[in-house]
Amino acid sequence: MDESSMIQNLVKAIDGEYNAIYCYEYLANQAPNAEIKNRIMEIRSDEIRHYKMFWELHQTLTGQEYQPKVTQKCPNNYWKGVSEAFLDEQITTEFYLDAARKASNVLVRNAFDSAARDEQNHAVWFLYFLTLLSISSIAK
Repeated sequence: MDESSMIQNLVKAIDGEYNAIYCYEYLANQAPNAEIKNRIMEIRSDEIRHYKMFWELHQTLTGQEYQPKVTQKCPNNYWKGVSEAFLDEQITTEFYLDAARKASNVLVRNAFDSAARDEQNHAVWFLYFLTLLSISSIAK
């Protein structure tokens, strides 16, 4: 992968993490209980770490400070938010794994690989939250 494509992947990752940080705080505040809220905030902390890592790599490679952009709107209810978070985490995992395979810079490769592992873990948690929602709606 050429450096230009690698930079584009970093920009996409920075914007994605920026959106997740904002939306997960909103989602956590809609959580049905403190345990789920705390878990979503832990996931958000991972997203903050990813954001910083990708942002610093971008700055190192380009010498420029990137200004992240909001690229998607947060869902306005908990069910939709958890559902979209699950799908986003799965899609992001695939994107990060692909970006890692194609990165010519070892630091960028390792960053995408590490973040992909976290994103897959996040997807499992959001799937668990969806399962809880489904079970609770059936029980009613």
